[in-house]
Amino acid sequence: MASPATFVLAPISAVYGTVTRVRSALYRAGLLTTHRVAAPVISVGNITTGGTGKTPLVAWVAGASAREGRRVCVLTRGYGRINPSGRVIVSDGERLLANAREGGDEPRLLAEMLRGSVAVISDADRVAAARWASENFKSEVFVLDDGFQHLRLARDLDIVTMDGANPWGGGRLLPHGRLRESPHALKRADCVIISRSNQAEDAEALRNEVQQLTGGRVPVLCSEMRTVRVRPLSTDDQSVGDSLPDSLALRQPLAAFCALGNPESFFAHVRHDGYALSHTRAYPDHHAYTQRDLDRLCAEAEANGAQTLLTTAKDAVKLSALRFALPCYVLDIEFTPDDEDALLGLIRRATSRATNVPND
Repeated sequence: MASPATFVLAPISAVYGTVTRVRSALYRAGLLTTHRVAAPVISVGNITTGGTGKTPLVAWVAGASAREGRRVCVLTRGYGRINPSGRVIVSDGERLLANAREGGDEPRLLAEMLRGSVAVISDADRVAAARWASENFKSEVFVLDDGFQHLRLARDLDIVTMDGANPWGGGRLLPHGRLRESPHALKRADCVIISRSNQAEDAEALRNEVQQLTGGRVPVLCSEMRTVRVRPLSTDDQSVGDSLPDSLALRQPLAAFCALGNPESFFAHVRHDGYALSHTRAYPDHHAYTQRDLDRLCAEAEANGAQTLLTTAKDAVKLSALRFALPCYVLDIEFTPDDEDALLGLIRRATSRATNVPND
């Protein structure tokens, strides 16, 4: 029997789906304008909301382009920042210029991960931001974060990432489910990457399903998120330490917490790494933590026998000003493709387009 929510949300999802299809058709027909900027653009996006492992992939793509000797800039909306309509230079490629509250948690994390090589700009108008960066940073490659639905900016490579643990977001469009578009929208992609393939029920079957949806015309790669290190959280009165010689030497059991689109994937990752969890706490995606949140979390953790807290790097960028009654550590992960050469080949072909092409 259908739930009351189904009766309310299903019609809204139907309207939402119609709007997205019409919008896409208007762009294809040229009735809505797509703008090309003065450097190659690589888009990294998804067809579901949150939790697909997109941010580590953006960092990997941007870092790969920077290592080829190009000036790279990440363009992102900066969801959750205090002034969503303004432009914030989170990093100029060398210096960190904005915190998570000013620039958004994911842009700040990207700026920290790519410090010294890649600029990061938060701006809802990615076309204007790209033009500004071309003039001021002389950017030679743009990586468009969360760009699959941002059809206003032309791209040279469209990468879509899907969470292997929950690829179809419940199978329903927003707001009834987590799908931003129908799975058939994957036909627009140039490459599909299944993230957390090790958490997929059947990664090979999922790969085949995606290949059928795309007509077999685009590469479908698998990837995993691997732990790089576990480090102490940096707070106002605690400097960042080196990674632990033996991360499993953390006092256990642990309490893991996060504010992600798919928190269960993080908890599963922690358990897979061999940690014993006595408590977990999931907050809404992009949650702005308060001291009251952390006081309650520590009390819950202690009540459940936890001796240590563990969180994600995305959460860590929002926690430096808060106090903890328990020691808190950060799990750093990295994107690892199953076919690195294939992905690098796609990136190199996309970025081989001549730079300094005039903006349209």
